[in-house]
Amino acid sequence: MECYGELDCTTIIESLNKQGQLCNRKNIAKSYVKIGRDELRDIVLKVNSESFILKDFKILQRFAKEGKATLLFTKLNKNILFSNAPPEKLLVFLKLLRIKTGIQSTNATDRMRLYSSAAKAFEDISPLTVHDVKKFQNRTNLKSPIQSLPLKRKSTDITPVRVTKRGLECVEGNARKKLHSEPLQLVKLGRNPGQMQKEIITSSQLDSSIMVKKRVNLSGKLTGEQTQILKAVRQGYNVFFTGSAGTGKSYLLKKIIGSLPPEGTVASASTGVAACQIGGVTLHSFAGIGSGEASIEQCIKLASRSSVIRNWKRCSTLIIDEISMVDSSFFEKLEKIARIIRKDDRPFGGIQLVLCGDFLQLPPVQEKSFCFQSKCWSACVEMKFELTDVKRQSDQEFVNILQYIRVGKCPEHIYKKLLETRHHQIEKCGIQPTRLCTHKDSVEEINNIKMTNLKGEKRVFYATDSETAYSTQMDKSLQVPYKLELKEGAQVMLTRNLNVAVGLVNGARGVVTRFAADKDGMPFVKFSEGSELLMKREKFPFKTNSGVVTRSQIPLKLAWAISIHKSQGLTLDCCEVSLSRVFEHGQAYVALSRAKSLDGLRVLDITPNCVKAHTEVLKFYIRLRREIRMMSVEDKENGGDE
Repeated sequence: MECYGELDCTTIIESLNKQGQLCNRKNIAKSYVKIGRDELRDIVLKVNSESFILKDFKILQRFAKEGKATLLFTKLNKNILFSNAPPEKLLVFLKLLRIKTGIQSTNATDRMRLYSSAAKAFEDISPLTVHDVKKFQNRTNLKSPIQSLPLKRKSTDITPVRVTKRGLECVEGNARKKLHSEPLQLVKLGRNPGQMQKEIITSSQLDSSIMVKKRVNLSGKLTGEQTQILKAVRQGYNVFFTGSAGTGKSYLLKKIIGSLPPEGTVASASTGVAACQIGGVTLHSFAGIGSGEASIEQCIKLASRSSVIRNWKRCSTLIIDEISMVDSSFFEKLEKIARIIRKDDRPFGGIQLVLCGDFLQLPPVQEKSFCFQSKCWSACVEMKFELTDVKRQSDQEFVNILQYIRVGKCPEHIYKKLLETRHHQIEKCGIQPTRLCTHKDSVEEINNIKMTNLKGEKRVFYATDSETAYSTQMDKSLQVPYKLELKEGAQVMLTRNLNVAVGLVNGARGVVTRFAADKDGMPFVKFSEGSELLMKREKFPFKTNSGVVTRSQIPLKLAWAISIHKSQGLTLDCCEVSLSRVFEHGQAYVALSRAKSLDGLRVLDITPNCVKAHTEVLKFYIRLRREIRMMSVEDKENGGDE
């Protein structure tokens, strides 16, 4: 269990009068916050040189995912506001603070402090142990001290709000209420950041043995490879990391985003779909230069608009996912614009870069040249890594097949093995496999024909967009359509993680079985893992340069067919692929690697010629691996990590 008893962030200390009115406000732009114990063993919060005894306080962490939280000291009449903290680190910090203060037996009285002759001291708080957690559970009658567990609020609590998925958490420091049958809103965390499922339960229904099993991976333990990359990013290096499909690139990227301060960190991607998956914006949107096809002079002029300049100057870390789809010309323009706008001659104007992608997957749209071929690539990238531990597929035979396909090789034995899959019977529970198509028009044709052939009444569900001006952009980027047409028997795909523990994840396949009898008429969907679920509308955030807008829609889309481009990042239990019309390098590999196993794959048509990898990319990976080996040797010679 990670122990974050310290925090680097912006802190505001507010002092209130007896009437609760603000009388003084101290803003500390760069503060070092630490939890420890003083000379009388009381738990203390230290903000730079100022200390606060942690008793009689409340925690407000509604916006912890944005790096913000507040401590309310009711008797001291003080508020401590944290902002611009790394969200992941802040959540662990608050969890540590809550549990340690929750198991604190007693605090020294004012009289004890007055007569104490002990010298002033401060000792770092010890890490959480299993004993601490169990003790906290026993004291609170809660079986799961999960880091985001909103308690039911009373009308007397300040700022009453309706508790939502990211509800306001208000936990008293030393006087927690015992709950027996009151309903709690438990937010279950999935394996990946941002994957949550909301469930109303009672405390008596919580089974400690089950919760302990599910809690094992809640912290999202990283592999050694992933930890090394995260460490390099935290140390401020410009990092590029790559890896084959299913090695956890997206998962690691979300961990990186969660470990950096929100202010100054820009998460972006080369495509709208990829940007939405990491909660970011498109790279083109951030850059403010349109398509980037204009001359460098015109691009600089576009980037010189006040709103765009502000984005460039505020950015301290730029994260770019799917870097393989950024061509060299656009990358060079961005690098030059960054230096000019920020008036900084360092590579990319001094912005820290975190680049992620697999150049052996989908290339730039027009495939002019790859960004690693740009003149500024070497100057911009300081450290390079390749993830090699495949997580998506557990079948080693299938992993080996994919490794051949990835580098553009399809020897006779692999060709025959893939041809054999055309006889696989992968339909189950009325769920048909999703066909991955090379062209968008094929996807629309298949879905329309299949829907028309279904008998029964068609139900239409329209999305509700908070800002209709962005509806067209949301159609292109979000996985949910504005207009969703369904019938009984419609093959659908889940577009959001609802319950990771039971397999209800983004990409899970299902079939519509019926519709609710009420006025909303929401669909019931039976999923491949066996459960039947009444679907409800979910909010899908869409990030723009001016803020976040949302689309409210049922988290489903038709899944008789989807395009290979739109399938990136998905894991499919059952899919069939048609590769006869492959037109891009890496396209066959992307399609085949969506399958979770060889048993769940059906290849309709394939020729050895449709499996191809770009020669320049293969050369790049040969050089990359050589450089990584050399770095590894140098690290060993220097004694490794210090």
